[in-house]
Amino acid sequence: MRTKPARVAILLLSGVAACAPGGAARSSPRVWPDGLAECWLPGVDEPLRCGTLEVFENRETRRGRKIPLNVVVIPARSPAVRPDPLFDLAGGPGLASTEGAAFYAGDGTAYRRERDVVLVDQRGTGKSNPLACDLATDDPNPRGILDEMYPPTAVAACHAALTSRANLALYTTPIAMDDLDDVRAWLGYDRINLFGLSYGTRAAMTYMSRHPEHVRSAVLVGVAPPGLNIPLHHAADAQRAMELLLEDCAADAACAGAFPMARAELDDLMAALDREPGRVDHVIPGKGEKLRLTLHREIVAEKLRWMLYDASTARRIPLVVHRALAGDYEPFLAIALGSDGGPSGIADGMYLSVTCAEDTRRIDPAEARALSSGTFSGDYRVFQQTRACSMWPEAQLPAGYFDPFFTKAPVLILSGRLDPVTAPHWAEEIAARLPHARNLTLHGAGHGPGGLAHADCLDGIMLRFLDAGAVEGLDTSCVESMAPPPFSLVP
Repeated sequence: MRTKPARVAILLLSGVAACAPGGAARSSPRVWPDGLAECWLPGVDEPLRCGTLEVFENRETRRGRKIPLNVVVIPARSPAVRPDPLFDLAGGPGLASTEGAAFYAGDGTAYRRERDVVLVDQRGTGKSNPLACDLATDDPNPRGILDEMYPPTAVAACHAALTSRANLALYTTPIAMDDLDDVRAWLGYDRINLFGLSYGTRAAMTYMSRHPEHVRSAVLVGVAPPGLNIPLHHAADAQRAMELLLEDCAADAACAGAFPMARAELDDLMAALDREPGRVDHVIPGKGEKLRLTLHREIVAEKLRWMLYDASTARRIPLVVHRALAGDYEPFLAIALGSDGGPSGIADGMYLSVTCAEDTRRIDPAEARALSSGTFSGDYRVFQQTRACSMWPEAQLPAGYFDPFFTKAPVLILSGRLDPVTAPHWAEEIAARLPHARNLTLHGAGHGPGGLAHADCLDGIMLRFLDAGAVEGLDTSCVESMAPPPFSLVP
């Protein structure tokens, strides 16, 4: 996971009208809890409700440091309010849920026609005692973006800075989802609907496992269950997605005509970078400053893997590889630097606290070598995160945390056929165990529907699902219209 998605590119709402209401709504005067006051947020032209709920950092001992959980409620627009709000759980891990407030107050307003939308910064993110660090990958300087992901000196400095104000072993998903249930109770809701993308799906599944009586339904996009062992499968799943993309190029007359050797060119580029790093004089757009950049194989491969996340960047990969092999790295840099040219928004300390505890320490090195062998991205991510996690404190997880997920609640699951990080088979395995699940695979999508045409199709599906609270009879036929953009043929 660990990507920087734009929220509009995740949900891609286009202001479609909500479907006809079903189920009970209440029109009694709103009663908000003490501490949840009217507020105005940047980019929002209406008053929302904001507040904090303090929870103990150590929920077991209930002593010592407290964390103020940052909460934003975007109230329903109708006076007849459904009793079951939508809780949006952010991805990353490390992104702040409340960053989506402007989206739900604007383009995403259909989701709160008759129900509140609740955004809670998970502990360690946003304004809930954020575990943010200054790592090289968050340096807007191109050299920083093209540096390794977790430089040891930066990780050590991050650990030292954060331990003065946080017990880094207490920022796991199960603890955070118990926090979330405290927020639910504080706001006076009984049952809630959950939306999660990527890591947000793990958070949602964990909440459903720990608090099943309070779940009405869930939408999961890009399933990342406990037990995924991030980033063990990154290389193999990215290779799978890349192969499918290159097959699509070969089947497309224009792409095949422009890049008839696309698969061989990817192999040749990786081999060339194995022999010697790429070097390029890059002029920073808008500044005129020229930098001599060194492009190492591992970094180029990781950026190509990242390009697979979104259909719009994935469909530029054959061109990017073709030009790079000829010595022109500017199409590559235009994406790698232009789209990722600033802070990721991810609280890296929280990312490490979650993944080190729940994933990376469970990785068998021999299995990692076997899964990454022969892939274009290799074992770079496993090495980077394993090394970083060796510097991070261990955490305890509850018994049964890695047991197969199960819920009786209705669950709508969406996957991208070309997803390089949460491959569709994870969703298929989970859906097969659930009595009320609908699993959809979007043919042209990567890690979410970004870049696909007819975004309003997914809007309608999700709105109808949330309205009915059931997958039975759900019309999903429009997904066939959600085509990716054409392959890029020229820079």
